[in-house]
Amino acid sequence: MRLGSLDLQVVSDGGFRLDGGAMFGVVPRALWERHNPADELHRIQMATNCLLVRSGDEIALIDSGIGDKHGDKFLQIFGLEPGARRLPESLRAAGLELEQIDHVVLTHLHFDHCGWNTREVEGELVPTFPNARYWLNRGEVEHARNPNERDRASYLPANWEPLFEAGVVELFDDAAEPVPGMQVVRAPGHNRDMCVVLLDGGSDERGIYLADLVPTTAHLPYPWLMAYDLYPLQTLENKKKWLPLAAEGRWLCIFEHDPEVPMARIAEQSPGRFAAEPITGALPASEN
Repeated sequence: MRLGSLDLQVVSDGGFRLDGGAMFGVVPRALWERHNPADELHRIQMATNCLLVRSGDEIALIDSGIGDKHGDKFLQIFGLEPGARRLPESLRAAGLELEQIDHVVLTHLHFDHCGWNTREVEGELVPTFPNARYWLNRGEVEHARNPNERDRASYLPANWEPLFEAGVVELFDDAAEPVPGMQVVRAPGHNRDMCVVLLDGGSDERGIYLADLVPTTAHLPYPWLMAYDLYPLQTLENKKKWLPLAAEGRWLCIFEHDPEVPMARIAEQSPGRFAAEPITGALPASEN
């Protein structure tokens, strides 16, 4: 999809499942299950909608899915789709080899957002994208290396420490511009230093990759917050900041975990209530 000067394409690392109650916090199941039916283990379907951004001669990938460095217990708990096309195959389906990615931009370092940062080759963990610079928020790295009891299970050092060993990391603080037309910006709430990615294709063509600020279209209402959020009131504050801007400007919104609507424009129907207008033909490369 063209967004002014930028070319965008959603690429998938396959689906997985998370507990529905955790995904919607204090929202009653009778409400959230209308949008996201749960399985017998009370889990709902989640997507891994990573985003390819072509800006001039440069190619950037936003987030890198779950990866393949997991045992059977992990696969069972999180219900990864057996036989699903994974991110490297999705990139090849989009006409790209791993060596062609110039930048990998990470919204944060939870396992479902950075899994393909690295892969195992001949018994060693190496960067999956050998020619890429990896953009990480400095504060997020500090916390990932010293997580607390509440979120320790979300951080797997194998997903980022080999990048530092290889010398391919670009650290930033509040914001960075990896390629022209892309700005990665802190939007805390889900954790202290999670980021969203702003896309500016010129001529008023703008977009936002919402990451876990608004993981699915069902999370568009202000009070629909995840129990996973460490700072839910900051999530609420950032939703009140970014969603009205996206609605007023008719920005393209990319929902990282929505299995049905990866891309949409949103309209504010009433204060704090937004409706998604899906983009036709925006299914990830693995589903096209």
